Amino acid sequence: MLNPHNWFALQLKPNALSIAERNLKRQGFDVFSPKRAESQRKTGQFATKHVPLFKGYVFVNFDPEYTSWHRLNHTRGVTRLVGDGRGRPVPLPSEFMSQLINQCDESGVFLDTQPLKVGSEVRIVKGPFADYFARIETNNPNGRVAVLLEIMGQAVRAYVPRASVERPAPSDGS
Repeated sequence: MLNPHNWFALQLKPNALSIAERNLKRQGFDVFSPKRAESQRKTGQFATKHVPLFKGYVFVNFDPEYTSWHRLNHTRGVTRLVGDGRGRPVPLPSEFMSQLINQCDESGVFLDTQPLKVGSEVRIVKGPFADYFARIETNNPNGRVAVLLEIMGQAVRAYVPRASVERPAPSDGS
């Protein structure tokens, strides 16, 4: 189990996740790169692949008091250590990291602890209906969901990959 304390974000160079992870591990750093399952259609069938949850970033664990963290900026695949703008790294909140680590399986894949329910409202995040709100009509075992969209006053059914919808952020009531 990963320790939720002393985690920092590293910004990566484009398409350099595996290079950065390999080089950071060689230097002795604990690296955490959560991923999410995404369904994609290939040759008429749906295939699931794992994509980064935070594209372009990876998390690294170290104690800045006892570690020469300046070398992180010079690690192959890394653009920079996210900091305070004055050259000091800023740790990520322990509560955030604890929740993130606990919602991932042992291989770092994000587990959705609250499955979508029929009738619940979702926001479509990818595809031609991106940023539309819809209601779940059915949840298929093949990783797709049927949603009802309201377009021009009519309810229209669309089938989208499960990874293309998310629960809308809760409103603050204002």
